[in-house]
Amino acid sequence: MAKPVVAIVGRPNVGKSTFFNRIAGKRISIVEDTPGVTRDRIYADAEWLNHKFTLIDTGGMEPDSKDIILSQMRNQVYMALDTADVILFIVDGRTGLVAQDEEVANILRRTGKPVILVVNKVDNRDLPDSFYDFYQLGMGEPFAISSTNALGLGDLLDEAVANFPKDKDLDYDDDQIKVAVIGKPNAGKSSIINKILGEERVIVSDIAGTTRDAIDTPFTHGDDEYVLIDTAGIRRKSKVNENIEKYSVIRALSAIERADVCLTMIDATEGVTEQDKKVAGYAHEEGKGSIIVVNKWDLVEKDTHTMSEFTKMIRSELAFMSYAPIIFVSALTGQRINKLLELIKFVSNQHSMRIPTGRLNDVINEAILLNQPPSDKGKRLRIYYATQASVRPPKIVIFINDKELAHFSYSRYLENKIRETFGFEGTPISILYRERDSKY
Repeated sequence: MAKPVVAIVGRPNVGKSTFFNRIAGKRISIVEDTPGVTRDRIYADAEWLNHKFTLIDTGGMEPDSKDIILSQMRNQVYMALDTADVILFIVDGRTGLVAQDEEVANILRRTGKPVILVVNKVDNRDLPDSFYDFYQLGMGEPFAISSTNALGLGDLLDEAVANFPKDKDLDYDDDQIKVAVIGKPNAGKSSIINKILGEERVIVSDIAGTTRDAIDTPFTHGDDEYVLIDTAGIRRKSKVNENIEKYSVIRALSAIERADVCLTMIDATEGVTEQDKKVAGYAHEEGKGSIIVVNKWDLVEKDTHTMSEFTKMIRSELAFMSYAPIIFVSALTGQRINKLLELIKFVSNQHSMRIPTGRLNDVINEAILLNQPPSDKGKRLRIYYATQASVRPPKIVIFINDKELAHFSYSRYLENKIRETFGFEGTPISILYRERDSKY
């Protein structure tokens, strides 16, 4: 289920990052009393009164600046506006209304999206005279807040939640395998999708997705039903290619959340880039089934060791996704596209696999006999029993005597033993520990 997206926008140095950190509950953005210090959009999951949403922080917006860094920041803000469902327009209550605020307001009006005017740095209940100047922007009732002192945030968040779209989510049957195609621009996402849909497939319909850039395409292959979530439409005319790549992350978030299986596209002619790691990392953190798809394999000069060496490079660069299968394809020639569909179905089944409790405990007990749990200061970790609490992703709950004794290395050992027996290929496994009184 895709979460609504809330973008924080405003000219430099009005306190956007301080506000972001306050709502996100942790210090994520760089906060410094210097304009232009937040140059990249930062995003975090947030929640207010059981409403979950994604919060985007942006660099300061200076609409007419010719400075190259500020121009790049402006482009990022435009991309955030494209993605957002609700926009928080932050202004400075101490400085008062300035010409830049009016320029930003004019841009925001053209989005046609809900814009909430937020007057920051109002540090007490007495509103300064400058507060009333912001009515001139014609953007409705301003909300007076202090990000530093956490004043007025509840009323503001109530208003933001009230503006969330009511039809954000598209409902599909559980039997449909939802596949997100993610990765940086030019990796071949659109080509892969076109090749999948263009060869002996029955396209059911094209449905506009939850963001402007995503198109959901249900189709059938054999007896199986799929939904392809296309995030490929992320390119804009820009001379700053590095900046374009940064846009792909926030656009991929919504698709990742709604997917069962994520195809992380790697350009074989470039190898694994930092952007690839970032996008793949979100699929991993969201607990999605994952397949690493190396496209443009037909363009790579090969010898007998090429595929093996490329696989080693991927395993090194994406070490956190060692469970993800790797497939080498060519969207141009159609090489291994049918095998890709088979792999998607396989990973989806692994992602939703449930292990009987008795069988799981047999494996855990055997693992304990082969390698005793760790001890500390004479106290040994005792494992009583384990059970699988949920699927998509598989979550294993292990009942023990003391959480402090459950070291990461032993958790990894148990995970490896579980994988050796049951597979769980293409899916992360979440292992949680619960303490239970040792007398039981």
